[in-house]
Amino acid sequence: MKKLLLFTLAAFAVSGCAEKSQYEQAVLEQMQVDSDLKDYKLTPEDMTRCVVELSSGKMPGIFPLDPKRLEAYRNYSKMLTLNKAEHPEQVLEELRVAFGSPHALAEAHSIYTESVLNCVASLLAETGPENKEAEPTATPAS
Repeated sequence: MKKLLLFTLAAFAVSGCAEKSQYEQAVLEQMQVDSDLKDYKLTPEDMTRCVVELSSGKMPGIFPLDPKRLEAYRNYSKMLTLNKAEHPEQVLEELRVAFGSPHALAEAHSIYTESVLNCVASLLAETGPENKEAEPTATPAS
């Protein structure tokens, strides 16, 4: 009986890792095409770690392997890859149903966007002034 329970828990953990990895990949793809990151000299990998950590904390579910959290990872991944869908209108409707309402979908998108903005601010604060562009200095006219 203990072996069966251990096997079930291990299988559940592996599937949970797959859900989160899929979400991390979707976020990474978004970060790799974000021109603001290049302007601020932030790496997509650092941003991905930060965004996944912040947004995961605001997702449904009490702990990382909670079934509600796993479903949220799937839904957020689908939301981030909407622009790649063959039939985006259909996927958008599926997302509205998956999140429970259009308002809940908008709230999820807001959580993601807020996480991105907070991570940019946080990572810029960590890296300090060396990341900021030098402001042009005016030369006095002679």
